[in-house]
Amino acid sequence: MRRRSLIKKITALGSMAALTGNAAMAMPVKENHQNKKPALRIAHITDVHIREGDNAPQRFKACLEKIKKQDVDFFLNGGDSIHDASYDNVKREAVLNQWQIWDDCLKTIASYEIYACVGNHDPWWAAPSTTDDMYGKDYVVKRLKIPKRYYSFSKKNWHFIILDGNNKNIALDDEQFNWLVKELDSLPANTPVLLMSHYPVFGATPVLVGGNHSDNKKLKDLFYKHRDKVKVFLSGHNHLYDETLYNKVLYCCNGAMSGYWWGKGDKESAGEGYYLETPPGYAILNLYEDGSVRNEYTAHHL
Repeated sequence: MRRRSLIKKITALGSMAALTGNAAMAMPVKENHQNKKPALRIAHITDVHIREGDNAPQRFKACLEKIKKQDVDFFLNGGDSIHDASYDNVKREAVLNQWQIWDDCLKTIASYEIYACVGNHDPWWAAPSTTDDMYGKDYVVKRLKIPKRYYSFSKKNWHFIILDGNNKNIALDDEQFNWLVKELDSLPANTPVLLMSHYPVFGATPVLVGGNHSDNKKLKDLFYKHRDKVKVFLSGHNHLYDETLYNKVLYCCNGAMSGYWWGKGDKESAGEGYYLETPPGYAILNLYEDGSVRNEYTAHHL
């Protein structure tokens, strides 16, 4: 009886592996994390959409205080930091006010490094002219205190690449893509890489609501070429939580800090403040020396 039971279990596991494909490959990796200390522990916040009203600044600060207690090394900010500067009717005073609130909130984590990317709601396109100091993405780069609209840096044995998908058809422009090719080519073999864009590349959420990189096949080919390096791709934009494993790259679209833009939600919200079935929240990522990664999304109800 014992032998028959064992055979049944082995057969069932074999069938599961055949059905789940790449997803089954991720399961043992997560189990192995239990006894491993991460090389880096990172907070990923995205789609904060900070603004006045609904007690949003106070709620955001309270959540940052909560994250500070989780022993993180630094923050990654996935864009849409301010509520909105991108619409045609937005005035200068409103843009400045939102950035001032942002600056005040970030005093809460002043002792941490924050690496950010530009979101689609961050740039002010309605400035009087393209030569205005506050026009477009260059001003956002200054306000976020980042070196460029796309850039890279290294921490421990990990390399980080921050991208700007705010171009025609949600894609990398040619200049940026060529830079990315050279960046990945220049890294030693087996260097673990985390990439971040405001927009997702693959996943369930683009199927549901759109908003993904239109150059996803081009990026997929590049990542496959460097499959010994590319480990995880972080995004936001869709306000929905989703993890997709494809070609051993973990694509994490994490939910929005603001949830339903700091509001209570609508008839499709699964709970107060939810966008569809995703609550407002943030993610904590554990990055390991062997290139494995664990992304944990945490809801907040503040």
